[in-house]
Amino acid sequence: MELKFTVGGRIAKPVEEVFETVVNPDSLSKFFTTGGARGRLATGAEVTWDFHDFPGAFPVLVQEVVTNERIVLQWEAEGEPRLWTTVTMTFQALEDGRTLVRISEYGWPESEAGLKGCLGNCEGWTGMICAMKAWLEHGINLREGFYK
Repeated sequence: MELKFTVGGRIAKPVEEVFETVVNPDSLSKFFTTGGARGRLATGAEVTWDFHDFPGAFPVLVQEVVTNERIVLQWEAEGEPRLWTTVTMTFQALEDGRTLVRISEYGWPESEAGLKGCLGNCEGWTGMICAMKAWLEHGINLREGFYK
């Protein structure tokens, strides 16, 4: 059995705005990467994401960016050195002007550590979509003070 997941949600903003909020490190740092994001997400780029709840900058390898449609990246799985998981974010413009965001991740080993990492990241990406919705629709940073 492969350890993987997909989470998703709808954000009441146009796809262009939602997509830009993710690829732009300044905006991503306002609602998700609480310790800061460095580098714009672009195909072939290596950027870093830092989180106050998981100190230390994480390297993120950007595999593909298709404007307003998809971002594919890889990052190192927690507790599994030299093991990288693959994350795919998709952005779909809906007829009512909202955007459907889906995030999938896979690549953990079938082990207790792999299961723990998969479940933790599933929680994290769900939180990211919720935080992005609150930030874009209401200007509220849900992560501020949530983890520490």
